[in-house]
Amino acid sequence: QVELVESGGGSVQAGGSLKLSCIASRSTLPKCGMDWYRQAPGKERELVSRISSDGTITYADSVKGRFTISQDEAKRTLYLQMNSLKTEDTAVYYCATDGFINIITDTCVPPRTWGQGTQVSVSS
Repeated sequence: QVELVESGGGSVQAGGSLKLSCIASRSTLPKCGMDWYRQAPGKERELVSRISSDGTITYADSVKGRFTISQDEAKRTLYLQMNSLKTEDTAVYYCATDGFINIITDTCVPPRTWGQGTQVSVSS
């Protein structure tokens, strides 16, 4: 099993920036795909950005050009740099991993795991 802990959320005015971090209790990167999701009140959880195991990065259309996902394998940490924040970015942000790295097989093994979330609030 692996545990994920997000941090870096907070309250900011529109146009501001925040950087979220997600620390894994054991190695996940780069063999496991990892994601950032968000869920706003009354809405379904949506994918914000993903780093796949082959290094492919994808973003939701709503955050392209404003958000940047990155990773630090040595620190077992996934980041989400959020710039030019908008009020509609207000949500709880979650990181997720497809699994963790089995040190014997050097492969990513399930289960898919979620962090507890961190609140981001953007005011006008």
